[in-house]
Amino acid sequence: MAPKRTVTLRPTDPAAGEVVAAAGLTPRFDAIRTEQEVPAAFPEDVLAEAERVAAQPLSRPERDETELPFLTIDPPGSMDLDQAMHLSRDGDGYRVRYAIAHLESFVAPGGAIDAEARRRGQTIYAPDERTPLHPPVLSEDTASLLPDEVRPAYVWDMRLDARGEHTAAEVYPALVRSVDRLEYTAVQEAVDSGTDDERLVLLKEIGDKRIVLEQERGGASLPMPDQEVEEVEGGFRLHLRPLVPAEDWNAQISLLTGVVAAGMMLDAGIGILRTMPHPEDSAVDQLRRIARALGVEWAEGVDHGTLLRSLDGTNPRHLALIHESTVLFRGAGYTAFDGHPPEVAEQSAIAAPYAHVTAPLRRLVDRFGLALCAAVSAGEEVPQWVREALPLLPELMEASDRRAAAVERATTDAVEAATLADRVGQEFAAVVIDVPGGQEGKDDLEVQLIDPPVMAKAKGAAELGAEVTVRLTDVDLTSCKVAFEVV
Repeated sequence: MAPKRTVTLRPTDPAAGEVVAAAGLTPRFDAIRTEQEVPAAFPEDVLAEAERVAAQPLSRPERDETELPFLTIDPPGSMDLDQAMHLSRDGDGYRVRYAIAHLESFVAPGGAIDAEARRRGQTIYAPDERTPLHPPVLSEDTASLLPDEVRPAYVWDMRLDARGEHTAAEVYPALVRSVDRLEYTAVQEAVDSGTDDERLVLLKEIGDKRIVLEQERGGASLPMPDQEVEEVEGGFRLHLRPLVPAEDWNAQISLLTGVVAAGMMLDAGIGILRTMPHPEDSAVDQLRRIARALGVEWAEGVDHGTLLRSLDGTNPRHLALIHESTVLFRGAGYTAFDGHPPEVAEQSAIAAPYAHVTAPLRRLVDRFGLALCAAVSAGEEVPQWVREALPLLPELMEASDRRAAAVERATTDAVEAATLADRVGQEFAAVVIDVPGGQEGKDDLEVQLIDPPVMAKAKGAAELGAEVTVRLTDVDLTSCKVAFEVV
């Protein structure tokens, strides 16, 4: 779970920042999509098939659970709603019902939509637009778990004990209805103000307990908010979006489902897991040496996950250590198996086997994992179309992951360059977050500016974790490269 482009030091006013005109950036974004071979418009046969199945779905679940008041929690403006939840108490434990969009009702194996989805792999996000995995008539309408609409879904029915550990689970197709569409900040504000909404009280309660269990297993996460390119009126600006606890609580419900799904797959001897090997001892030892050099206390017997959770991203030396810790999060991939469990079955950052099954509108692999788990849960044969696809999915997903990451990097570079274009010669406060080959860099340091939130190379000598002043020496809008030197 290595971080993407992220920053943690915040400017005095997080909402401040120069808005870069869209007119100058949109052509560059288009060029990046072309360079990375991001699919453009959907072919006519795909759109025609989508319109047909939207009007007349291929199937309709017989089970009806529309009386359960499901709710969704998503970022503002989201229309491709994959998940809805219903939480309740169950004795001294909990019952989690998690509804996931049921694409089997709309996507025929071997059909035009299926073929196009395999070509795309996942939804690709850029600051100005997203390139969806499925036609919007499905992903943002008929298949989406929008409020006050009856929708087909896979319902994960999971029982948890008083500690939040799952004790039983099944998954089945059913019709569901979401009654509320909530956003993370609204959920957080409600909980912080002492809401008596039992749904949100339970979300926090279950989420916190699942976090503790993850920590006990040895799971690891990095305490970073995202560096985002935000679209605003007139253009785009770099923006720091601090993560709120409600996002972690919500993510824990999804992680729980993925862990349960992986267990079903391993028990059945067939599936596709999201795997990442445990870090090599040498990598952990290297990080310990860096921590000592930075003056960050790391007590003997404390695992790296516990250390990372204790770090404060606003502390420059901690920030440098967080950046260096990405060496522990390498080798993530998809592992398909049929008959024999894989040698590496765990996702080490979660510290458990894990499968992607909660975002089928936006990620190809989830559709197959959901159908597989529903069959296993029902004691039925895994559909042949799923079995045949399993060996193909790792390569399809890894190719789309590379494309998505390249688009994100390139578009962020473009906004960073445009933001700094007229500021050559100016000086900025920064932190050294990486040095070439040692604790004291001699050239091409990697620095993170505090404001604007830009990560870049800088010529000069400085120690890892040092607070420095850097001068912007060059901006190349064609290559989207910026250059700094340590003052």
